[in-house]
Amino acid sequence: MWFKIKAYLKFLWHSKNQHGIHSPFVYKLITQCFYNKHYFKAYGIWYSAQRKNLESKEILEVEDFGAKSKVFEGNRRPVSKIAEHVSISKKRARLMIRLVDYLSVEKALELGTSIGLGSFSIAGNGKTSLTTVEACRETSSFARQLFKSEGLENIYALSSSFSEYLSGFGSSENFEQANSKNKFDLVFIDGHHEGKITLNYFERLLAHKHNDSLFIFDDIHLSSSMEAAWEQIKVHKDVKVTIDTFQWGLVFFRQEQVKQDFVIRV
Repeated sequence: MWFKIKAYLKFLWHSKNQHGIHSPFVYKLITQCFYNKHYFKAYGIWYSAQRKNLESKEILEVEDFGAKSKVFEGNRRPVSKIAEHVSISKKRARLMIRLVDYLSVEKALELGTSIGLGSFSIAGNGKTSLTTVEACRETSSFARQLFKSEGLENIYALSSSFSEYLSGFGSSENFEQANSKNKFDLVFIDGHHEGKITLNYFERLLAHKHNDSLFIFDDIHLSSSMEAAWEQIKVHKDVKVTIDTFQWGLVFFRQEQVKQDFVIRV
């Protein structure tokens, strides 16, 4: 807890809004996307899914495959409490919806489905094709039923460990051909939350980016290992622009950009 508090105070000291941003790409992203006041139809779809989860009486037997929960003591967890304390917040869901719209995301990958609220923020528009991966079978099954109840046929929910799923990309005899079919406009890494493993996923996912892809890493200031991983990601040779919003780290690979790192209040 104290680690995150100190990290947040440091973030506040270094963070900026749109003023003082000299990158035209980032300035436009902040003013036209981050701070966009327009109401999106996908907001309402997300609110509906959140309400269903908050009102749910169901209890899930959750398997933790990454960092242990700091909210729950046992594995039996009410869906309503997961939605209230662990799932993507309203503020972050709205930001994700705006990012998907602004970047015209057609194909996305999410590592860490949980009960599906993050998935709704990415693909609740009914247009974005989302593959979402969750290692906990019971949680994945719950999310799959939620997607079905909302008629979202553009979300493909898989029950698999992240490592197994990523390994499957290389199962084709023609590896280059397999990779060319698995390029993502958006990758949201919202699981495991351990530094070395996060770096491993990042390295393995690089083959599935293109010039305009966006990678989003959740909880970059959760621990010293996650902060260390974030610092290594920032200096990677393929990374051109990073934006630290405290909860999320955004990574762009646009080779036409000057390499820059930003700390932005959202």
